[in-house]
Amino acid sequence: MAKKITAYELALPHRRPGTPAYQWLYEAVRSRILSGSLPPGTRLPATRDLARQYGLARGTIVNAFELLASEGYVEGSVGSGTYVSKVLPEKLLHVTQEKAAKTAMQRERQRKHSAISDYGRRVRLFAGYENRPIRAFRANLPALDLFPTELWTKITTRCLRRISRRHLMGCDPLGYTPLRQAVAEYLSKSRGVKCVPEQIAIVTGVQEALDLVARLLVNPGDPVCVENPGYPGAIQVFEAFQAKICAAGLDDEGITIRQLPSRGVRLIYVTPGHQFPLGTTMSLARRLELLEWARKSGAMIFEDDYDSEYRYSGRPIPALQGLEDDGSVLYAGSFSKVLFPSLRLGYIVVPFGLLQHFEIMLSLTARHAPLLSQLVLADFISEGHFGRHLRRMREIYAERLTVLLEEAELKLAGLLEISPIEAGLQTVGWLSRGIDAESAATAAYERNVDVTPIDRYSQGRVAPHGLQLGFACFNGKEIRRGVQELAAALEGNRKNYAITRQLTNNEPLRKKAKDQPPLLP
Repeated sequence: MAKKITAYELALPHRRPGTPAYQWLYEAVRSRILSGSLPPGTRLPATRDLARQYGLARGTIVNAFELLASEGYVEGSVGSGTYVSKVLPEKLLHVTQEKAAKTAMQRERQRKHSAISDYGRRVRLFAGYENRPIRAFRANLPALDLFPTELWTKITTRCLRRISRRHLMGCDPLGYTPLRQAVAEYLSKSRGVKCVPEQIAIVTGVQEALDLVARLLVNPGDPVCVENPGYPGAIQVFEAFQAKICAAGLDDEGITIRQLPSRGVRLIYVTPGHQFPLGTTMSLARRLELLEWARKSGAMIFEDDYDSEYRYSGRPIPALQGLEDDGSVLYAGSFSKVLFPSLRLGYIVVPFGLLQHFEIMLSLTARHAPLLSQLVLADFISEGHFGRHLRRMREIYAERLTVLLEEAELKLAGLLEISPIEAGLQTVGWLSRGIDAESAATAAYERNVDVTPIDRYSQGRVAPHGLQLGFACFNGKEIRRGVQELAAALEGNRKNYAITRQLTNNEPLRKKAKDQPPLLP
């Protein structure tokens, strides 16, 4: 076990009057060791430092340490210091920690959470990215192994070398100005967004942007429209603010406008570039229809453009925000899907009428996104690395999508039909009749294949059984393995369904036969 070096002062409980100093110190350190707050191998402060910290004679500290050492709690190393013993009385350690855990649990059960707000009771955990094994066909992940980490490290090192006291102080709530300029230029050229740098707010991702927009626009009971099936992270945010969720279905062109209320809607959340989770791209005609609906109803539109940078076919369609002139669209995007999830940087283009309010809210919450990451990303974009990375990954992802489609046609025919997509990191496979999505996902997981049933994203049953399949994160070999294992899982699921159905259909016959008297010989 490696020794744990620490330069921290040792915080000990208050000394009771009348307790000898050495005994107090012995009991306090022993208690910390048994509770686990001083793990085995931890280096204790030097006796001179402890004597100075607590105003005691050094001999008192030495006496307490010698008593701890005689009982096996600490051990000395000449020229190195005193360490918590690597091997402790396990039975005593276990009993003490178990008792402490039970005591804490009892106190927790007895405590009344009357101070928790209504919002605190409503909000639910949103898992986001789980740090589990990455295997076919986990969705919503870029090819992390192909990210230019050496280049990113080089730029980071350069930024640290030139960092100034002004940088260490922080930046404006809306973000680092050079990064806002770089994002505005990219969105104007590549996504058809109408914006200037002053409208760009740098946030930690689309999830934070959703929370801020809900705080700004949504009152309890306000109708908020979402796609169905749709992104659960948005729905959970709106539900936490007690919005009235109005779910509208989808067709081949996007959200169905006829299912939207004609008035009273506060906000509508859409993913027109690459609908989550079905993968369709909203047509130009439907975009114009949605903007007209928003103009008449007075609703604001939250446009989540989370991964449509990767486009493989079809003509690019301008963002919704670029098609309107009345400031009714909040356009948001993230670098998590394009670069890597832990970067935690995104952006939102805020209409001028809301900009001051948005800045005020940021000043009271996150204050601003981590500045060092903003510095590095600004250089990464302005020096052309971002554009080159996008072009490279777009080609690689297109190749991987082709492999998936070809393998699916060969091995999944009659089991799963892959839906064509124009952009994004994942697609959808529609299951053949007789195959249950949840059972299929469980069977696939047992074969080390990761797929997500579309029903999990639905408000009620709105679509045939389908599975979400990511392809961007996996090379051809892993995609072929995944398809083969998925085919076996689906085939087994269909056989089980057929047997169950046969038994169910024969149940009345078997019951009737049981009720009849036995035949005479």
